[in-house]
Amino acid sequence: MTLEWEQVIVDAADPVALGRWWARALGWVVVHETADEYEIRPSPDRLPGLLFVPVPEGKTVKNRLHPDFRPDDQRAEVERLLALGARYADGGPGGHPWVTLLDPEGNEFCVLSPPKA
Repeated sequence: MTLEWEQVIVDAADPVALGRWWARALGWVVVHETADEYEIRPSPDRLPGLLFVPVPEGKTVKNRLHPDFRPDDQRAEVERLLALGARYADGGPGGHPWVTLLDPEGNEFCVLSPPKA
């Protein structure tokens, strides 16, 4: 038996707006868009993708998952993401090798330090 990782589902108050934000942030393409679903991928035929859907009615518990990204230039990437509308999760950079940010709906993600040479 084998499994292929198809996508990660992201609950969103506004799936289209949040999906568009992540598409810009990641430089990914839109592969499916309706009023209730917005799917992006690195390229149309490359997995996994992200699928943004409405928050289920009555759901109040935050999902316990967040992505980490490792850019070549952490400082430049953090500044780019902040310019797109991200914000610091904990008031700003700390003494860690990563920076925790929030997307426009408050979902956490981390921008890691560059890979070691």
